Order: sequence, then C-alpha cells, then structure tokens
Amino acid sequence: MAWAGTGLLWTVSGGVLVSKTLAQIAKAGEPLPATDLSFLQISDSHIGFSKEANKDVTATFKIALDRINAMPTPPSFLIHTGDITQLSKPEEFDTFDEVLKSCRTKDVFYVPG
Repeated sequence: MAWAGTGLLWTVSGGVLVSKTLAQIAKAGEPLPATDLSFLQISDSHIGFSKEANKDVTATFKIALDRINAMPTPPSFLIHTGDITQLSKPEEFDTFDEVLKSCRTKDVFYVPG
C-alpha cells in the first residue's frame, strides 16, 4: 500500500514531461517551477473497499486530496485513471463526489479502469 493516498503531478515545460509524487512535492517545501502545463493523476481510490490492506479508503483518499490542496500552485486539472469505487454502488459514488468537492483543482476528468 505504498501508493495509497498519493498521486503524481505531471508537468510540461519546453515540451519535456516530468512527474513527481505528492510526497516528493510535500517534502520539498518549495514553490514548483513555472511550467507550461501541470496536472495531477490519481487512481484506484476504491471507495467502498474495507479489507485488511486498507480499512478506510475514504480517509486515504482525503489524505491525497489534502496533499493536492497543500500544493503552492494548484494543478490545471485532475485526472482519475480508474477504479473510483469498489463495487460501483450509488452510495460509493456519492461518497467519492462528496469528498472530491474539497479538491482545489478547477476541472476533474475520469478514465474508466
């Protein structure tokens, strides 16, 4: 579960694509360099899962969003690349939507997975 509660910040500057984890950004404690484009990728939130590997996925998702919101410059957009919920139940999607409202990104896009 090393990747739980994290994501990747992708930046493009001068045509060069670079990524950093949210943990790397938090440790640096310095402003991000100016870029042509930045976006954040998260995945596999699995809202509704509650087994031994992660008994509180909603809290883990909130940690990832807290890290995003703590960034000195919010990314241009957020992309969630699959497995939003565990069982695709309406209440799992409702929980996801409610928690996601706290995110400071302007736009959110989804790729099914």
